[in-house]
This record gives sequence, structure tokens and C-alpha cells, in this order.
Amino acid sequence: MDRRKFLGTMGLAAAAGAALPALKSCTTAESGWKPGDVLESYSADLLVVGGGPAGVCAAVAAARQGLKVVLADSGNCLGGMGTKGLVGPFMTCYDAAGENMIIRGLFEEIVDRLIAEGGALHPSGIRQGTEFTAWISEGHDHCTPFDPEILKKVYDRICAEAGVKVLFHANFLSPIMKGRKICGALLLTPSGVEAARAKMVIDATGDGTVAFRAGAPCVFGDPENNRVQPASLFFRINNVDTDRLIADVVPHLPEFRRVNGVSYRCLHWRVAEAEAAGEWDLARKSVNIWRSVEKDQWVINCTRIHGVDATNCENLSAAEVEGRRQVEELMHFFHKYVPGCEKATLMGTGSTMGIRESRHVHGDFILPVDDLINGVIPEDNILLSANSIDVHGAMGGPAGGLYMPIKKNMYGVPYRCLIPKDVEGLLLAGRCISADSPAAGAIRVMPPAMAIGQAAGTAAALCLQRGASPASLDYADLKASLLKQNVFLS
Repeated sequence: MDRRKFLGTMGLAAAAGAALPALKSCTTAESGWKPGDVLESYSADLLVVGGGPAGVCAAVAAARQGLKVVLADSGNCLGGMGTKGLVGPFMTCYDAAGENMIIRGLFEEIVDRLIAEGGALHPSGIRQGTEFTAWISEGHDHCTPFDPEILKKVYDRICAEAGVKVLFHANFLSPIMKGRKICGALLLTPSGVEAARAKMVIDATGDGTVAFRAGAPCVFGDPENNRVQPASLFFRINNVDTDRLIADVVPHLPEFRRVNGVSYRCLHWRVAEAEAAGEWDLARKSVNIWRSVEKDQWVINCTRIHGVDATNCENLSAAEVEGRRQVEELMHFFHKYVPGCEKATLMGTGSTMGIRESRHVHGDFILPVDDLINGVIPEDNILLSANSIDVHGAMGGPAGGLYMPIKKNMYGVPYRCLIPKDVEGLLLAGRCISADSPAAGAIRVMPPAMAIGQAAGTAAALCLQRGASPASLDYADLKASLLKQNVFLS
């Protein structure tokens, strides 16, 4: 297919031709646009801000219920941390006993689509303590390795099939408010400042940016210790002799341990060699290295940048640079110290920093970590999960963390955590929901975030169909709808 025919199939040929004369001049006067102008571009039932795992599932769930949905994302693809951030694999979607898949619904559908395209391995066959889980056992049974490039395509297709209008390169500026009610948002796009008006809005930004700017109360990080979890820049490598790498790790498995919150796990013996030679200055004592779908490809989660404020441009920019510096050091480490990685190639670093924590929006209920540990399943439950509490940097030192498995087989997340205080017409989805810092350390990972998104999108559709507010929505209706969508709630 030639270029013009391809553009025609995408509906771009006419637009490209029409734009050519305008490209000859770019002055404000001739373009007709000037600072302060707002283009009335979009009107929808629901606006979802943020196209990560939670935002995609929220948009698709709402659109499948008949809503006109606009999904706005600042990047160039859907998927957030799983695609732009190269975070992988999907963490567990099973109960703590490893017997039943309990995060289902849209998450399961997306995994099945990935598998059909050769882009994932089913979690049923991925067991703890193997190379697919970085040889970690506790809390890591039934992870899902996936290919981020194929995941991009799956997200594109599932949104297109549902009728979601996706806007890339659309940066959230501010909410459109009428009193305490949110009525849409102003977006900064390549076209200028555009208004996206909507009857309801879902904040899936991760940082709670919509809720914060709309006036909802928030806290930053953990107010108990005045810290946020450290950030990481994920990266992927290939051309690895996987058999040799595995042969180096397996004899050391009995040595895996945690001391004062510091993990001595995969390759800690190689880290010790590099440290002794003065060639390791990272705040880690081991390397989390996860085998991916293709045998020679691995995902690396080892960089660590403390004190990152994801809501501050200068701070986040410096963190991105430091992350790439650490990746360079790690590539030297792999080439020199790790058997099977002498010729490893850097496939790519995340195009965005992996942020574990920033704002927590306060809602009608703040989910306490004790409810997760003790397996509380609330009356207004929207999902079941068994992900362990994983709080990096909780011990205060450069490498210390807090990892707590739950005491029961699973726990729930209440719908009330999706309803922010002091703002009407807004729902939360993803890691910014109303939870305390340690609790967020469990539900911030992608499978529960996707389940939260599906619940938020479903709730938005029911609210608009029944003329209800998020706070007045009958939970029985929400539960019935989620069960019809193959969501596991009991």
C-alpha cells in the first residue's frame, strides 16, 4: 500500500492536504489563534483523563454501557506504566493461595487478547520463584509477562471497538467547574487550548491532578513519615543467553533473604562483586530481573530515585535524567559481571518515569492498610485482590522497604474510595483513589488498577442512566452490572 492510500484509509489524506497551505506561515495573526482562546472542541457524556490501565478500562466499560466517551492522554499511546513506562509483568491476579484467578473482567479480556497475538503468557502457568517472577516467591505467584508493543495495539483496538474517542497529546490544564460540580476540562493540545465538556469526569491521572485542581482534599505521599515511595525507570534488554543467566541464579536461591527491609535476592552476589570493585553506587543490593515473553528478553526493575515529586516539573525532569544514568551503569554491570548478559542489548528505557506514589485523594472513605492485611471485603466491594503491601523506601534508608503479605486469601476495595470529597460529578480510578499510603502500595499495581477503572466507568454509566450522583448511586445496581461483566466479587 502506498503512502497516500494508507493515509486515505486512516482518514488523514484530506486533512494533510488541507493543512499544507497553513504550514507556510505560523504567525499568531495569520493562524487566527491567540493565547487565551479556547476552542469548543468536544462534548461527551464522560471524559476520562489519563489513558493508563485504569483510564482505558474506565473508558471502555462506560462506552460499552452506551456512553459517549472521550479519553484524553498526554502521551502518544495508551497503557501508561505498562507501555510508556515499560513496567512489567502484570502482578498477580490470583488469590493468596494461588488457586483462583480473582481479578477478571476487562483485565482478563485484555490478557486473553494479548495471548491471542503472541504478546503474553497466561498467569495460570506462571508460578512463583521462577525466572518470570524474578525468582521471588512471596506475593508473586501467577504474574503475567507481556510485550508492551503488542499491549499498545490491544488497547487501541479495544477502545476503537467500544467507540471511545481517544485524544493523544492532550494535556490536562484545568477542570471546567460550575460551583462544586465538574463539567469537563480544558486540554492543551497541538491545536491550542480545547474544551472537553462532559456530564461526568473520571480522574485516571495517577497523580490525582483533576481532583486536586477541582478542589478535592489530597495528601502527598505518606504524611506519617513525610515521604513518597521512590521512583524507578524500567528498561528492557534482549540478546541474553537466558540458559546461562538462569544457571548462575539457581544455585544461589537458598541465599535469598531480607535484612532490615533490604532485599538480597537475584544477582546479589554479582552486585557484591561490582560494589567491591567500586562499580556499583545504586541504592539496591540485588537486581529485579524478569524474563519476558521472548526467551532472550528481560525486564529490569532496579533503578531507584528517592524523593521524586511527580507533580513538580523540574524535580521530575531531574529524576528522568538520573534514571537514564542509572540504566547506563546497570548496562555496564550486566556486560561485565552477569553470565549470559555479556552481549545484552538495551531495547529501550521507559519513556516516562515509573511513579509509585504522589497524591492520595481523600474520598468518602480512606481505605486503611489494616483492612487489606485482615482480608476485609466491604459491603460496597468493587473488586477482589491479593496483592501484598509493597512500600518501597518505607524503612527510610536508601534501599529499605516494607513488604507485608496479607493474612487472608483476598481483600476488597470499597466503591466509596472512588468518590472524592467536595467535588461533584467526579470519580477516581487507579492509584490516586482514597487510600492511605501503605494500602495504596498494594492496589497501585496494574491488575487492581484496571479493575478499579472498570468499576469507575461502570458507575459513571449507571449514574448518568439513572440520574444519580456518584454518592447516591445504588450499590446493588453497580454490583449487578459488574457481575454481568465477569467481575469476580465473592
